[in-house]
Amino acid sequence: MINWANFISQCFNGLVLGALLALISSGLTIIYGTLGVLNLAHGAMFMLGGYAGWVAYTYSGSFIVAVVAGSLFVMVVGVVTERLIIRHFYARPPEDQLLVTFGLGIVFVETVRFFFGSLSETVPPPTPLAGITSLGFMLYPTYRLALLGIVAVALLVLYFVLYRTRIGMIVRAGIEDSMMVSSLGINVYKIFMLVFGIGAMAAGFAGIINAPVVSIAPDVGEAILVQTFVVVVIGGVGSFPGAVLGGLIAGELISLTSMVDPAYSYVVLFVAMTLVLVFRPRGLLGTAGRE
Repeated sequence: MINWANFISQCFNGLVLGALLALISSGLTIIYGTLGVLNLAHGAMFMLGGYAGWVAYTYSGSFIVAVVAGSLFVMVVGVVTERLIIRHFYARPPEDQLLVTFGLGIVFVETVRFFFGSLSETVPPPTPLAGITSLGFMLYPTYRLALLGIVAVALLVLYFVLYRTRIGMIVRAGIEDSMMVSSLGINVYKIFMLVFGIGAMAAGFAGIINAPVVSIAPDVGEAILVQTFVVVVIGGVGSFPGAVLGGLIAGELISLTSMVDPAYSYVVLFVAMTLVLVFRPRGLLGTAGRE
């Protein structure tokens, strides 16, 4: 017999996990959809956001400072990385991009391990969001409920900036014809650098707001990177709405399968991805691939 209280609780857990995956995947999608770079260092940037926020919290005691510091730090890392390394690979074969970003991820992880060790660290939720909230039919952690609103606002801001502003128009035009955009007096490569930084910041922001839910460790980005790529494939590579839909589907699949047997949560997730690839190779909301 189904334990409905446990089922509903797991549905909420899946919603929270799905929202976080959607946010992380949106950063990956922004970078790939605009710059054409599959960033395998994205999981490490998620981890960097958590650690940078944890360091800021340790010295300030403020969760807000931790979130701002963690997000901005990873954005700066993204901008510097794009300027020094990634921009040299825009015209290179995809396998070169995969190898260099994979290597960057290893460098980030081992650098953090060198300075902070391998032990897990935690960041408590802000005091107003600590504790339990009664929803009438069940009790649920207040911070996890707040997390849904925080991620929703972050996704709306990202979508608006990149798809409803002049910067977004320049980025998309620059990808299609960078020489034409440059002839208008616009430094398209600075725009690309900014986009890479914003995509990285999305991962860093997710890393620090997730820290009160799951403890931080150097390897935390590895598992999230795999889930993020599955989300992107399910939703459609390069599709921002697809990243959101794929994240929510993946979150619920992982959470509800864990209720039965956690060992099979990844199996179900990859089965879902395989079915999508078989019946809809572009993903649920994917569009035609870039040339």
